[in-house]
Amino acid sequence: MRDFTKYGVWKDGIDLAVKTYEITSNFPSEEKYGLINQMRRAAVSMPSNFAEGCSRSTEKDFKRFIEISIGSGFELKTQTIIASKLKFVDLEQSESFISDLDKLSKQLNTLRNKLK
Repeated sequence: MRDFTKYGVWKDGIDLAVKTYEITSNFPSEEKYGLINQMRRAAVSMPSNFAEGCSRSTEKDFKRFIEISIGSGFELKTQTIIASKLKFVDLEQSESFISDLDKLSKQLNTLRNKLK
């Protein structure tokens, strides 16, 4: 079993989830059950699935949970682009957020590729 709290990728995932909550707090209230909910769930899913994967006994299982985390990142990127096009978030903030998200996705992908 791995201690997920010692992984930088997990810490970065937590930071990104917090940023997601901050960004979506300014969305229109009618998006409470739409993009706000979807984006927050995807953002929380990234470090959560990584942490769950750390509890698995095989590298194959750990790798699968990393893949799920990466998939949640792809969802979040798509939702962020939609939010930007709808003008719920300004372009500069959106680009900065996506840059952080891409960095995290690359970290997860690198770790996944190192596993058997």
